[in-house]
Amino acid sequence: MTGQRITARALACAAVVVLSVTSGAVAHADDDIESLPAREIADRSRDALLDTRSLHLHSVGDLGEGRSPMTVDLTLDQDGNCVGGIDLGKDEGSVEIVKRGDTVWVKPDSNFWKNQVPVGGTAFEAILAGRYMKGEASDARLLPMVQVCDLEAFHELLSDNADAPGGTLTKGTGTTVDGVRTVPVTTTGDDQELTLYVATEGKPYPVRITVQDHGADAAVDFSGFDRPVPAATPPAEDAVDVGEVLGGTPAPV
Repeated sequence: MTGQRITARALACAAVVVLSVTSGAVAHADDDIESLPAREIADRSRDALLDTRSLHLHSVGDLGEGRSPMTVDLTLDQDGNCVGGIDLGKDEGSVEIVKRGDTVWVKPDSNFWKNQVPVGGTAFEAILAGRYMKGEASDARLLPMVQVCDLEAFHELLSDNADAPGGTLTKGTGTTVDGVRTVPVTTTGDDQELTLYVATEGKPYPVRITVQDHGADAAVDFSGFDRPVPAATPPAEDAVDVGEVLGGTPAPV
Protein backbone atom coordinates (compact mmCIF):
# COMPACT_ATOMS: atom_id res chain seq x y z
CA MET A 1 0.00 0.00 0.00
CA THR A 2 1.13 3.57 -0.62
CA GLY A 3 -0.03 4.76 2.74
CA GLN A 4 3.06 6.89 3.22
CA ARG A 5 1.86 9.09 0.38
CA ILE A 6 -1.52 9.52 2.07
CA THR A 7 0.06 10.27 5.42
CA ALA A 8 2.51 12.84 4.09
CA ARG A 9 -0.18 14.73 2.23
CA ALA A 10 -2.71 14.66 5.05
CA LEU A 11 -0.26 15.86 7.67
CA ALA A 12 1.23 18.45 5.33
CA CYS A 13 -2.20 19.96 4.85
CA ALA A 14 -2.90 19.97 8.58
CA ALA A 15 0.54 21.22 9.55
CA VAL A 16 0.32 24.51 7.67
CA VAL A 17 -0.71 25.85 11.06
CA VAL A 18 2.95 25.56 12.08
CA LEU A 19 3.86 28.18 9.51
CA SER A 20 1.50 30.79 10.86
CA VAL A 21 1.72 30.54 14.64
CA THR A 22 4.73 30.80 16.93
CA SER A 23 5.15 31.13 20.66
CA GLY A 24 6.34 34.27 22.35
CA ALA A 25 3.95 36.86 23.76
CA VAL A 26 1.72 36.08 26.69
CA ALA A 27 -1.90 37.24 26.61
CA HIS A 28 -4.34 37.39 29.50
CA ALA A 29 -7.57 35.44 29.51
CA ASP A 30 -9.66 38.59 29.84
CA ASP A 31 -8.21 40.23 26.72
CA ASP A 32 -10.51 41.07 23.82
CA ILE A 33 -8.74 39.00 21.20
CA GLU A 34 -9.77 41.27 18.34
CA SER A 35 -7.96 44.15 20.06
CA LEU A 36 -4.67 42.26 20.33
CA PRO A 37 -1.76 42.57 17.90
CA ALA A 38 -1.59 39.92 15.17
CA ARG A 39 1.33 38.08 16.78
CA GLU A 40 -0.45 37.70 20.10
CA ILE A 41 -3.58 36.43 18.37
CA ALA A 42 -1.51 33.79 16.63
CA ASP A 43 0.23 32.85 19.88
CA ARG A 44 -3.04 32.38 21.72
CA SER A 45 -4.48 30.29 18.91
CA ARG A 46 -1.48 28.00 18.87
CA ASP A 47 -1.64 27.52 22.65
CA ALA A 48 -5.37 26.75 22.48
CA LEU A 49 -4.73 24.12 19.82
CA LEU A 50 -1.98 22.53 21.91
CA ASP A 51 -4.34 22.28 24.88
CA THR A 52 -7.12 20.42 23.08
CA ARG A 53 -7.43 16.69 23.69
CA SER A 54 -9.44 15.97 20.54
CA LEU A 55 -10.68 17.72 17.42
CA HIS A 56 -12.27 17.33 14.03
CA LEU A 57 -10.07 18.23 11.06
CA HIS A 58 -11.42 18.79 7.56
CA SER A 59 -9.11 19.87 4.75
CA VAL A 60 -9.86 20.43 1.09
CA GLY A 61 -7.64 21.59 -1.71
CA ASP A 62 -4.59 21.30 -3.88
CA LEU A 63 -1.28 21.07 -2.06
CA GLY A 64 0.65 21.91 -5.21
CA GLU A 65 3.52 19.98 -6.82
CA GLY A 66 1.15 18.64 -9.47
CA ARG A 67 -0.94 16.69 -6.97
CA SER A 68 -4.67 16.22 -7.21
CA PRO A 69 -6.94 18.20 -4.90
CA MET A 70 -7.68 15.99 -1.94
CA THR A 71 -9.98 15.84 1.07
CA VAL A 72 -9.09 14.80 4.60
CA ASP A 73 -11.86 14.36 7.17
CA LEU A 74 -10.77 13.01 10.55
CA THR A 75 -11.87 13.12 14.17
CA LEU A 76 -8.89 12.25 16.37
CA ASP A 77 -7.59 12.53 19.91
CA GLN A 78 -4.40 12.45 21.96
CA ASP A 79 -4.90 8.77 22.78
CA GLY A 80 -4.59 7.86 19.10
CA ASN A 81 -8.28 7.11 18.55
CA CYS A 82 -9.52 8.20 15.15
CA VAL A 83 -12.48 8.01 12.76
CA GLY A 84 -12.71 9.40 9.26
CA GLY A 85 -11.29 9.12 5.81
CA ILE A 86 -9.02 10.48 3.10
CA ASP A 87 -10.00 11.04 -0.54
CA LEU A 88 -7.06 11.50 -2.89
CA GLY A 89 -9.24 13.19 -5.50
CA LYS A 90 -9.65 12.79 -9.28
CA ASP A 91 -10.70 9.14 -8.90
CA GLU A 92 -7.32 8.34 -7.34
CA GLY A 93 -9.02 6.51 -4.50
CA SER A 94 -10.17 6.95 -0.94
CA VAL A 95 -9.71 5.16 2.39
CA GLU A 96 -11.98 4.96 5.42
CA ILE A 97 -10.11 4.75 8.73
CA VAL A 98 -11.14 3.66 12.22
CA LYS A 99 -8.62 3.35 15.04
CA ARG A 100 -9.49 2.45 18.61
CA GLY A 101 -6.83 1.69 21.15
CA ASP A 102 -4.25 -0.64 19.61
CA THR A 103 -6.44 -1.76 16.71
CA VAL A 104 -6.94 -0.11 13.33
CA TRP A 105 -9.44 -0.80 10.53
CA VAL A 106 -8.96 0.56 7.00
CA LYS A 107 -11.24 0.25 3.98
CA PRO A 108 -9.74 1.36 0.65
CA ASP A 109 -12.14 1.74 -2.27
CA SER A 110 -11.78 0.26 -5.76
CA ASN A 111 -9.99 3.29 -7.18
CA PHE A 112 -7.44 3.16 -4.38
CA TRP A 113 -6.60 -0.48 -5.05
CA LYS A 114 -6.40 0.17 -8.79
CA ASN A 115 -4.32 3.35 -8.70
CA GLN A 116 -2.28 3.10 -5.52
CA VAL A 117 -1.60 -0.65 -5.52
CA PRO A 118 -1.34 -1.54 -9.23
CA VAL A 119 0.37 -4.86 -8.47
CA GLY A 120 -2.01 -7.12 -6.56
CA GLY A 121 -4.57 -4.46 -5.71
CA THR A 122 -7.40 -6.20 -7.57
CA ALA A 123 -6.75 -9.43 -5.68
CA PHE A 124 -6.67 -7.64 -2.34
CA GLU A 125 -9.95 -5.92 -3.14
CA ALA A 126 -11.55 -9.27 -4.00
CA ILE A 127 -10.47 -10.77 -0.67
CA LEU A 128 -11.95 -7.86 1.28
CA ALA A 129 -15.20 -7.81 -0.70
CA GLY A 130 -16.21 -4.44 0.73
CA ARG A 131 -15.02 -5.20 4.25
CA TYR A 132 -12.41 -3.46 6.40
CA MET A 133 -8.84 -4.66 6.70
CA LYS A 134 -8.08 -5.03 10.43
CA GLY A 135 -4.76 -5.15 12.23
CA GLU A 136 -2.70 -4.06 15.19
CA ALA A 137 -1.57 -0.45 15.29
CA SER A 138 2.00 -1.74 15.68
CA ASP A 139 1.83 -3.50 12.30
CA ALA A 140 4.27 -1.64 10.03
CA ARG A 141 2.01 -2.24 7.03
CA LEU A 142 -0.71 -0.15 8.68
CA LEU A 143 1.61 2.36 10.33
CA PRO A 144 0.90 5.16 7.81
CA MET A 145 -2.77 5.06 8.76
CA VAL A 146 -1.88 5.01 12.45
CA GLN A 147 0.31 8.10 11.98
CA VAL A 148 -2.57 10.00 10.39
CA CYS A 149 -4.60 9.41 13.56
CA ASP A 150 -1.95 10.68 15.97
CA LEU A 151 -3.01 14.04 17.38
CA GLU A 152 -0.18 13.85 19.91
CA ALA A 153 2.34 13.77 17.05
CA PHE A 154 0.68 16.85 15.59
CA HIS A 155 0.98 18.61 18.95
CA GLU A 156 4.65 17.63 19.10
CA LEU A 157 5.13 19.06 15.63
CA LEU A 158 3.70 22.35 16.82
CA SER A 159 5.89 22.35 19.93
CA ASP A 160 9.04 21.48 17.99
CA ASN A 161 8.43 24.45 15.71
CA ALA A 162 7.54 26.85 18.50
CA ASP A 163 10.79 28.78 18.20
CA ALA A 164 10.90 28.83 14.41
CA PRO A 165 11.30 32.35 13.05
CA GLY A 166 7.98 33.84 12.00
CA GLY A 167 7.24 36.31 9.25
CA THR A 168 5.32 39.54 9.51
CA LEU A 169 1.71 38.98 10.56
CA THR A 170 -1.14 41.25 9.57
CA LYS A 171 -4.49 41.36 11.35
CA GLY A 172 -7.56 41.62 9.16
CA THR A 173 -11.17 42.62 9.70
CA GLY A 174 -13.36 40.25 11.69
CA THR A 175 -15.38 37.77 9.64
CA THR A 176 -17.58 34.71 10.10
CA VAL A 177 -16.35 31.22 9.22
CA ASP A 178 -18.85 28.36 9.40
CA GLY A 179 -21.01 30.39 11.76
CA VAL A 180 -18.10 31.28 14.07
CA ARG A 181 -16.97 34.87 14.51
CA THR A 182 -13.23 35.04 13.75
CA VAL A 183 -10.38 37.46 13.31
CA PRO A 184 -7.98 36.65 10.44
CA VAL A 185 -4.21 36.86 10.73
CA THR A 186 -2.22 36.68 7.50
CA THR A 187 1.43 36.22 6.68
CA THR A 188 2.81 36.68 3.17
CA GLY A 189 6.16 36.31 1.51
CA ASP A 190 8.05 34.31 -1.09
CA ASP A 191 4.88 33.85 -3.18
CA GLN A 192 3.17 32.37 -0.13
CA GLU A 193 0.09 33.53 1.71
CA LEU A 194 -1.20 31.89 4.88
CA THR A 195 -4.27 33.07 6.75
CA LEU A 196 -5.27 31.88 10.20
CA TYR A 197 -8.89 32.53 11.27
CA VAL A 198 -9.10 32.63 15.07
CA ALA A 199 -12.33 32.36 17.08
CA THR A 200 -13.10 35.57 18.96
CA GLU A 201 -15.46 34.06 21.55
CA GLY A 202 -14.54 31.35 24.03
CA LYS A 203 -11.13 29.80 23.57
CA PRO A 204 -9.20 31.31 20.64
CA TYR A 205 -9.12 28.13 18.60
CA PRO A 206 -8.02 28.22 14.97
CA VAL A 207 -11.21 27.74 12.97
CA ARG A 208 -9.69 27.76 9.50
CA ILE A 209 -6.28 28.01 7.90
CA THR A 210 -5.87 28.77 4.21
CA VAL A 211 -2.66 28.36 2.24
CA GLN A 212 -1.71 29.61 -1.19
CA ASP A 213 1.85 28.84 -2.16
CA HIS A 214 3.54 27.82 -5.43
CA GLY A 215 0.45 26.14 -6.87
CA ALA A 216 -1.01 25.09 -3.54
CA ASP A 217 -4.51 26.28 -2.72
CA ALA A 218 -6.00 24.55 0.31
CA ALA A 219 -8.04 25.15 3.43
CA VAL A 220 -7.97 23.32 6.76
CA ASP A 221 -10.97 23.64 9.09
CA PHE A 222 -10.84 22.73 12.79
CA SER A 223 -13.90 22.05 14.95
CA GLY A 224 -15.27 19.69 17.60
CA PHE A 225 -12.58 20.62 20.12
CA ASP A 226 -12.46 18.27 23.12
CA ARG A 227 -15.45 16.25 21.90
CA PRO A 228 -14.92 12.47 22.23
CA VAL A 229 -14.02 10.48 19.15
CA PRO A 230 -16.96 8.16 18.28
CA ALA A 231 -16.29 4.82 19.96
CA ALA A 232 -18.06 2.53 17.47
CA THR A 233 -15.86 0.08 15.57
CA PRO A 234 -16.68 -2.17 12.59
CA PRO A 235 -18.35 -5.47 13.59
CA ALA A 236 -16.34 -8.66 13.29
CA GLU A 237 -18.23 -9.81 10.20
CA ASP A 238 -17.22 -6.62 8.38
CA ALA A 239 -13.48 -7.03 8.92
CA VAL A 240 -10.69 -9.25 7.57
CA ASP A 241 -7.34 -9.64 9.29
CA VAL A 242 -4.54 -7.85 7.46
CA GLY A 243 -2.56 -11.10 7.30
CA GLU A 244 -5.31 -12.74 5.26
CA VAL A 245 -5.19 -9.89 2.78
CA LEU A 246 -1.50 -9.01 2.49
CA GLY A 247 -0.06 -12.31 3.72
CA GLY A 248 3.18 -12.85 5.55
CA THR A 249 4.06 -11.41 8.92
CA PRO A 250 4.24 -7.74 9.80
CA ALA A 251 7.63 -6.12 9.44
CA PRO A 252 9.09 -4.62 12.62
CA VAL A 253 8.21 -0.98 13.22
